[in-house]
Amino acid sequence: MKKTVLFFILLLISGLSLPASAAITALLDKNQVGIGESVQLTLQHDGQTDSQPDLTPLKQDFNVLGRSTGSTIQFINGKMSSQVQVSLAIAPKHSGKLIVPALQWDGQFSPVLALTVSSNSATGQTANQSNGNATHEFVTTALDQKQPYVQAAVTLTVRLYTDEPLIEASLDIQPNNDVQIQQLGKDRQTSETRNGRNYQVIERKYLLFPQRSGRITLDGPVLNAQVKDTRNTDSISQDPFFNNFLGHNPLAGMFNATRPLRLQGEQIVLNVLPRPAGNTGKNWLPAQNVTLEETWQPDNGLVHAGEPITRHLHLVAKGLTANQLPDMSSLMNLPANLRAYPDQPSLNTEVQGEGVIGTRDQDIALIANQPGKFVIPATHLFWWDTNKNIQREIVLPIHTLDVLPSTTAVSTSSTPSSSQVAPASRPPVKNDSLTPAKQKYTENAYWPWISLGLIVLWIATIFAWWRTSRSRHPKMPTGLIQNAAIPASKSSADNAHKAFQQACLKNDPQSARRHLQDWAKNTWPNDPPIGLKAISERLGISNLKPLLNQLDRACYAGEKWEGKALKEALKSIPVTTKKGIKSTPELSELYP
Repeated sequence: MKKTVLFFILLLISGLSLPASAAITALLDKNQVGIGESVQLTLQHDGQTDSQPDLTPLKQDFNVLGRSTGSTIQFINGKMSSQVQVSLAIAPKHSGKLIVPALQWDGQFSPVLALTVSSNSATGQTANQSNGNATHEFVTTALDQKQPYVQAAVTLTVRLYTDEPLIEASLDIQPNNDVQIQQLGKDRQTSETRNGRNYQVIERKYLLFPQRSGRITLDGPVLNAQVKDTRNTDSISQDPFFNNFLGHNPLAGMFNATRPLRLQGEQIVLNVLPRPAGNTGKNWLPAQNVTLEETWQPDNGLVHAGEPITRHLHLVAKGLTANQLPDMSSLMNLPANLRAYPDQPSLNTEVQGEGVIGTRDQDIALIANQPGKFVIPATHLFWWDTNKNIQREIVLPIHTLDVLPSTTAVSTSSTPSSSQVAPASRPPVKNDSLTPAKQKYTENAYWPWISLGLIVLWIATIFAWWRTSRSRHPKMPTGLIQNAAIPASKSSADNAHKAFQQACLKNDPQSARRHLQDWAKNTWPNDPPIGLKAISERLGISNLKPLLNQLDRACYAGEKWEGKALKEALKSIPVTTKKGIKSTPELSELYP
């Protein structure tokens, strides 16, 4: 018994060591197929080997969709034989009479095979000559323009027609260095009848952006899927190699239930025109139509120094995406002492018919740091009309801003009113009954008494204020120096503070900023801080500066603002200032 087992093992080892220089055979399961169908190529190597065939020559006219490898050992009439077999699912890249080239495997070459591939027309009218049935799947492509300008958007519409279920289907376009490709929107499913067959149609749109001028060729869209295999597979299922491999066919699940489908549409050709010499605009905007509108807030054009006025620009272009539209603030020429703070734009791209429409909405805050009349020159936008092949221009008219003095600034150059002049500085009342000499004597006689009365009144006022201050405020610790602010009207400051808190609760940045500045003006009437930055420095609260910066951005850049944090930080506003902080009128830092 042991000798029998040993003999069997020796036979097996000798069989595995058979030379690998045996013949290579090749077999196609079909000699005629339609474009998009796959065919099975089987390569068999007599004798055992660890190598694989070289498939490089095959890839010139075919796509390899799948492969499977198996081996077997047989004993026939006491003789042992072994084979290695590779099965390939291949799909022709184009129609016509194709040649399956000889493939090298361990120094041997497989025979050359012929395959006829029938053509599928764009309308799907060509019959599938391999099985006598009409085409089950085909792909069509359509361009909204074949001679676009460089960087202009071209809409590519791809339609997939099928009358059978597709499993694990994917439809893709291969990338190209000369064209940027972007899928547009979602797929749309419809149904259509052609040549008496009902097709399910899947429509997908792409945007193509050619990056250079000249002729550009783009590979057609590729469909990869699995479909139910209704072909006669008796040649495979009855093959003794497969059936004798441990009693079952290892490829039955792959080739009997479904088969791979690879279908490629026709090439896409673009003849791209260069940027014309007649285009003189700063921005290159090839479009079918462009509109530009503006609105102002406030619309009366009246604003105080340090306060923003917002210019809203609405730009729409047919044939361009929103990302291609320019920043309009870069086209504005502003006079001195008037600065622009553009907000983040709102961009939107949508499909309309066979084209695309891009929209750009942008707010630009304009702030003057001094009063006066500011003239904003006309704004010019040039674009290229692709329908008429001419340059067009959009002009926003000249706009004048009347900037009033700041509401928080204290004027030092205006002439004081009569109620502000001290009694000692008023001119004497003219009395016609006195001669000039007597009138001068009378004035000189009264002056010492008037001066003495003013001094006594001033001392009494200071003493009264000191008594009131001591009764209201506790004694400060020794060594702690604070510069107390003197409210001009405590009720006005309290009212402004309450209004500020209400504005924070309503998340109203403009109102919160205005009431906070009113509070500062009533708290420091002789030296009011100008701007939120100055208020932050005057108060000396460590976490206040970033909160006021957020308020500034909300006011000037239109950002969404929540006032809860600032309300809590200034819930009880102190009336003391940091020592050594000098209050200087200035515009606060902006963070658009």
